[in-house]
This record gives sequence, structure tokens and C-alpha cells, in this order.
Amino acid sequence: MAHADLIVRGHRVYTADGPAAASIHISNGLIESVQPYDHSKGASVFDAGDYPVLPGLVDSHVHINDPGRAEWEGFETATRAAAAGGVTTLVDMPLNSIPATTFVSGWQAKIDAARGRCWVDVGLWGGVVPGNTDQIAGLVQAGVLGFKCFLTPSGVDEFVNVGESDLRKAAPELAKLGAVLLAHAESPALLRKIAGDPRVYRNYLDSRPRESEQEAIALLIEICRSYGNRVHIVHLASADAVPMLRKARAEGLPITVETCPHYLVFAAEDIPDGTTEFKCAPPIRERENAERLWAALEEGVIDLVATDHSPCPPSMKAGDFASAWGGIASIQLSLAIMWREVEKRGLPVERLVQWMSAAPARLAGLGRRKGAIAAGFDADIVVWNPNGVGGELQHRHKLTPYRPSQFPGAVEATFLRGQKVYEQGRFAEGPMGAILRN
Repeated sequence: MAHADLIVRGHRVYTADGPAAASIHISNGLIESVQPYDHSKGASVFDAGDYPVLPGLVDSHVHINDPGRAEWEGFETATRAAAAGGVTTLVDMPLNSIPATTFVSGWQAKIDAARGRCWVDVGLWGGVVPGNTDQIAGLVQAGVLGFKCFLTPSGVDEFVNVGESDLRKAAPELAKLGAVLLAHAESPALLRKIAGDPRVYRNYLDSRPRESEQEAIALLIEICRSYGNRVHIVHLASADAVPMLRKARAEGLPITVETCPHYLVFAAEDIPDGTTEFKCAPPIRERENAERLWAALEEGVIDLVATDHSPCPPSMKAGDFASAWGGIASIQLSLAIMWREVEKRGLPVERLVQWMSAAPARLAGLGRRKGAIAAGFDADIVVWNPNGVGGELQHRHKLTPYRPSQFPGAVEATFLRGQKVYEQGRFAEGPMGAILRN
């Protein structure tokens, strides 16, 4: 066995077998082996003590918006926030940037914008829009990890939503290539303008009813059944869709599902009128709905939790729920949010690791190298202090509905492929993240 370059050890190291006192031996950026705690001679040692040691989080739903709208969020700020929050891999959505990642030229523009500016590893989703089916194979060859589509207008002109005919053109090509289709599942036919005062959150919620999610998801299930392509439902907000998803999965259809922290911890009843920092689409629904989402997550009908990190300049959040941009910033806070909730509900930390590391890594096709503390995996490791105090938010704009003081906990250290990129508020001398390809 070669000598390790670094050993990270602790009394609560979370591997697939659960927590144990262990030492993680790292060579050339990879985990060489996981040994007993005191097996730590011959290398530099980082001792986490009693702090939990977790695999780096994988956030498979992030809007970086760079190039073109980097004033909303850019590669440097988004990935610094990720490192400070224990996220060692993120996957960037194809819209909001100009150009969108719907052609190979758009993919190349992303690569050029990201080069030398990423503090964690970054993968890219491509996009499915009307008329670009002939681009799918080229984008796969370039290295995208899968494809995102919107069934309802996306909010930006560069990324047009698809209808059923567009899906039926794209699905056979996606199936042939084994590429996953990630879908924003709301039916535009069931959305309506806000009735009444647009500052009232209830009026916004009523404008995007649960039925819109159900109708869109039913269509996606039918597409999946017809063509056998992988489908992933992003940011599920309506628990009313869970029974049809459960049934589809029981059929053996290749469908996976995510939800987001804001759908699990906030409730419509508690959102004050005028607080547009809570605006997102689909909207945050009622408390009983959140509890049913938790039940589906624990059951396994919902596979993973991703942030849908989507900040914008504060001026775009001004006004009311009709005019404000819909998006929530949370990538730096997601571990603290979910840790508190898992602890409060008496769930094992292993579930959090599954939902926020292993499952999103598998979704993105990275499950053989990311999302676990195991031999042969990238040495992406987070040392977490559940009682720590988080530092300054690193994403470009700080507006968020989360109050960090309500979610204690802080990252002590983040390691990316065996290199320490963050420790107690301090970053490494320069970014060392890589662009990941399929």
C-alpha cells in the first residue's frame, strides 16, 4: 500500500456502513482506504475529533447564470458559497446564462466562463427546448451530464418551454443516449394570473395550484412509459403527486424525484404578505403538504434534496409576488438547514448523506466517484460542527428567506479531492475546482 498524502480522521466518520471512528487515507486526490482511527502514521493528519465527517455534498440543482447574467450569480461566488457550506460538487442549470446551454456553443461559453474560477467541482446540465433535438447528441459528446426542460415558461426568453410534441421528439434521442431528462413540472394551462392583491402570498399560491404539478407529472410519466427515457422531477412541491410517482416507480419506470429545503421547512401559513424573498416556482405550499413531502422522502419516493439555488439582484425581488423574480438562495445554508431538521425528526444522519451526497451524485452520473467516503472515490470530505456559527454568506447577493441564526452549525473544513479549500472562514489561496464531464 502506498503512503497516504493526507489522513482525515475522526470519531464519527460516515461511510456506507454508518458512523465509526476511522481514518481516511488519501493519495493523489482519491480515497485510498478507510482504516481504523489510530491507523494514522506516515502522513499529514487532520483530526476532526468528535465532529461528524461527511462525504462532500453534491448539489444537482444550482443556477449560476454565468456568462450573461453574472450580476445575478457567477462561478466564483457560487462555488465559494458551496465550499463554505460543505458542497464539493454542484451541477449548473442551463438557463439564465446568455447563451443558454442548449447548443454546443453555449456549453463552450460556460466552460470558458468557469475556467480558473471554481472553488469546487462543477458539472453542467444541457437544455431541451423546442427545435434543438439535433443538438442533444453533440452536447452529450461535449460532456453535459443530462438535460433540463421547462413545461411552463421559464422566465427568460433564451430558454423556451416545451410542449408534449417537443418531448416526444426529444425522448427517443435521450433514451438512445441514456441521458436523463430533468423537468420543471407545472402545466401552463392550469396557471393563472394572480387574482386580488399581488402582495398577498395566498393569492400567489392560488395562482399556481397543485393540479398544475400533477398534470405535468402525469405527462412526464406517460413519456417515460412510452420511450423508456430516464426522467427526473425537479423541485417537487406538491405532495399530491406522490401517489402517481409511487405507482410509476412500482412499475419499474426510470423516474427519480427531488425536493428542496424550502419546501420542507417553510409553510405557506407562515409567509407574511409582501415577503417576496420567499417567492419560488412551484410555490411553497401548506404545512400539511410539507409533512407529506417528508414522509415521501423517508419512504424513498423522493430520492434527494437539492437547493435550486437561484439568487438575483435585490432590486429584482422588490415589488410584489407578481413582479418579483422567483428564486431562493441557499447553497451555503443547505447542510445546516437539513441537519437541524434531520436531528429534530430523530432521523439518522445516514439519511441526510444519502439525500444530499449519494443520490444526487448518481443522478448526475457521478456515483462512482462522488457522494461517498469509500476507497476509489474522490477525497471530497466535509468536517461539520453542528453547534458552530456560520460565517458570512459568500453568494453574490445575500437576500434569502432563511435566517442563519435559526439553523445552527458550521463547516469546520472542506476538502476537494484531498486539498483543503476551506477552513473556519478561510479559503485556500486560489480556486482548484474542475469541470466534470460525463
